[in-house]
Amino acid sequence: MENIARTIAQDLLKIKAVFFRPEEPFTWASGIKSPVYCDNRLTLTSPDVRTDVETALAETIERMFPEAEVLMGTATAGIAHAAITAHMMNMPMGYVRSGAKDHGRGNQIEGRLEPGQKVVVVEDLISTGGSCIDAVNVLRDAGADVLGVVSIMTYGMQKGKDRMSEAGIEWTSLTNFDTVAEVAAEEGYIPKSDIERLIQFRNNPSDESWIK
Repeated sequence: MENIARTIAQDLLKIKAVFFRPEEPFTWASGIKSPVYCDNRLTLTSPDVRTDVETALAETIERMFPEAEVLMGTATAGIAHAAITAHMMNMPMGYVRSGAKDHGRGNQIEGRLEPGQKVVVVEDLISTGGSCIDAVNVLRDAGADVLGVVSIMTYGMQKGKDRMSEAGIEWTSLTNFDTVAEVAAEEGYIPKSDIERLIQFRNNPSDESWIK
């Protein structure tokens, strides 16, 4: 897993899917100042990186959740990754909307899902875990046996870890914030002196003392 984590970290940095800018922090929708911007959708437009990501997702699912019968993507960023990975694994795929449709059949789960089917959820990024937990709860309410969640990257925030644990969700990510920061310093994207304050942000995003 360590080799996968570093490879995916290198890929995300190379295409600027993860971009560090501690001197000019980004502002999240919540108002939190962040030294990092993550857009894993960019992996879809880079064939080499996309192959690395989807191959790693497939291998991780096969290793950790060999009983999986269906892959379900989270809306919207997880949908394409679930579709490509499911195609590689010759498995059924669907996705979970953020809310039920207000027309037609009012579906929140798209794709065929039978009660009792063993499902793995594919997510692009886990921070506080909220959207991921919502998707798992929708699937559980529909009778699915959710084996776990696999994401491309996690910030590794304690709040997210605690919430996933409380929800009884087994999960893993291909790479994580700490590894990406370490690789970024090694390859010259950021000075090594920035790592400490990046980790300080990761440990407590609401504490802005890391901003110089």
